[in-house]
Amino acid sequence: MADDPFIRDFDPPVGLAQKLVPGLRRIVAPNASAMTFTGTNTYVLGTGQLAVIDPGPDDDAHLSAILQTPNDNPRDISHIFVTHSHVDHSPLSRRLAKLTGAPVLAFGNSQAGRSPAMAKFAEGRTLGGGEGVDPDFQPDICLADGEAIKGQGWTLTTITTPGHFCNHLCFAWEEENAVFSGDHVMSCSTTMVSPPDGDLSAFMRSLDKMAVRTQDRTYYPGHGAPLADPHAMIAHQRTHRKMREKQILDQLSRGPRSIWQLTEAIYTEIPKALMPAASRNVLAHLLDLMGRDMVTTADIHDANAKFAQVDGGG
Repeated sequence: MADDPFIRDFDPPVGLAQKLVPGLRRIVAPNASAMTFTGTNTYVLGTGQLAVIDPGPDDDAHLSAILQTPNDNPRDISHIFVTHSHVDHSPLSRRLAKLTGAPVLAFGNSQAGRSPAMAKFAEGRTLGGGEGVDPDFQPDICLADGEAIKGQGWTLTTITTPGHFCNHLCFAWEEENAVFSGDHVMSCSTTMVSPPDGDLSAFMRSLDKMAVRTQDRTYYPGHGAPLADPHAMIAHQRTHRKMREKQILDQLSRGPRSIWQLTEAIYTEIPKALMPAASRNVLAHLLDLMGRDMVTTADIHDANAKFAQVDGGG
């Protein structure tokens, strides 16, 4: 597999509904950034009663673009699905639901699905976290793994995929053997995991869960272009994470290191502005390694704490 499998030359129009395949349109929100690439992809599924997947940020222009898609009849929107409650995906769901009468469907609020380990870690907020969380998010309907929701001409089945965020869901579009993958697997970059809302141990399990779904031919991600070979990207994500784990353990084999020391040693080719985000990924790896009894520290909530390998760990 190529060292860089990502699709970089993606330049969609912003705020215009583009037909991707019959029955599916994409509207890109006007929130491009280093973390969101060209902006959040909002998908409109169906030809009669419509499902909106990831309404996006609370933006007037984006709301107007979504409402114009169903021939200026908001009541044609029957369902609003949210993959996860980050501020670039979920806030507009509230206004859209009020205007259309459609329910918001998701796994749960912004703490739903959080593991006991991450809940314990969240008790001490000295190491940050909570970046980009929509704290007020609350769906009208909470979805469990494997639920099938049927609309006019479409069926979406939920796949719980915590990791990038504790309440993350993917939605399998059964009629097309496709998946709306949110931020779990994207075409534009690897996925950020920032504790306690992100959980690397859960993320790796979720990758495994998606890898065995050999029927899925296309992923429609929350950012970037569609993925025509999603399983290759899943494999890349796994390889990438194992590489980062090895880099961390190689550094710790030379002696104890702090999160920032590890980040500076490992992320040598990224812009300085992205180093804080990189440090969150390092922390995610350290928490995963601690859960596997491979790494230890005196105080996980001390920003200057040194981490060390456990003799015979793993």
